[in-house]
Amino acid sequence: MLQVTNLYKVFNKGTVNERMALENVSLSLGVGDFVTVIGGNGAGKSTLLNCVAGVYPPDSGSINLDSIDVTRMQEYKRAKYLGRVFQDPMRGTCGDMNIEENLALAKRRGQHRGLSWGVTSKERIEYRHLLKSLDLGLEDRLTSKVGLLSGGQRQALTLLMATLKNPKLLLLDEHTAALDPRTAKKVLDISDYIIREEGLTTMMVTHNMRDAIRYGNRLIMMSGGSIAVDVSGDEKRKLTVEDLLRLFEKAKGKEEDIPDRMILG
Repeated sequence: MLQVTNLYKVFNKGTVNERMALENVSLSLGVGDFVTVIGGNGAGKSTLLNCVAGVYPPDSGSINLDSIDVTRMQEYKRAKYLGRVFQDPMRGTCGDMNIEENLALAKRRGQHRGLSWGVTSKERIEYRHLLKSLDLGLEDRLTSKVGLLSGGQRQALTLLMATLKNPKLLLLDEHTAALDPRTAKKVLDISDYIIREEGLTTMMVTHNMRDAIRYGNRLIMMSGGSIAVDVSGDEKRKLTVEDLLRLFEKAKGKEEDIPDRMILG
């Protein structure tokens, strides 16, 4: 499904601020894999996701998505294959439009849209059904402005929009970091439910070790721009936070530290 081969990315090349963000990263994800990606500050987690999404072009290496070479494909063209939820709940939705309008835009992504389009009765029934699965009461607020929603409600809606057309790959970039712990757990549980129900191939970047262990079938730890640990199956299920801390201390780069939120759940 996703094949990343020998990926390199250097920022500020040739200056005193030159930094190797990704160094010879190779990664293969199968259909339905749910991979959590963890690491310290500057480990390369978000850079890897941004290269896959097309935000940053790699200096060398290749990225293939479902046998399609997207290495040099522009971000807006690559977007039709991807679903993405950002850390900021404001980024994935339009606050001046209502809930059903936001969902309709997501539903029509990649299709020709003329000057006259609206939300059909059939679509409203579909949207109510989907929103009810979130268990946030949004199914009765289809005409409410998205800007009036809480951060957690808005992020859950963004997640629904990102997965509405069954993307080949779902990218979750610390999508609960801006939420309080209770709301973050709710959004993570919704994420897990949708990913399982739809069988979505997913990469989720997180700073939280407990979340990295709890969710997904595979865990990758990055350090110094490289993949230092890659565990799955029973090995992942048996992991503890203490195990991850030991692995991190063994693998971390010189400039990496352990943020408190990696340890605290």
